[in-house]
Amino acid sequence: GLGLETCVIKVKKISCKSLKGKGVNSGLRLIYAFLEEEKRIVFIELYHKNDKENEDRERILRNFT
Repeated sequence: GLGLETCVIKVKKISCKSLKGKGVNSGLRLIYAFLEEEKRIVFIELYHKNDKENEDRERILRNFT
């Protein structure tokens, strides 16, 4: 709900071999934007849920408005 025309997606289920025993419950969050007209994916940020509560909304708004 940022009111953007660009599709920004948060992926919560990410498997990471470095975080053994966690499977897809690694706590990692991947944020990316899908630019449909260009058929392109733009990486925005990757963070662990214990380090940050939410994505950097200011970064998203700055780059996609």
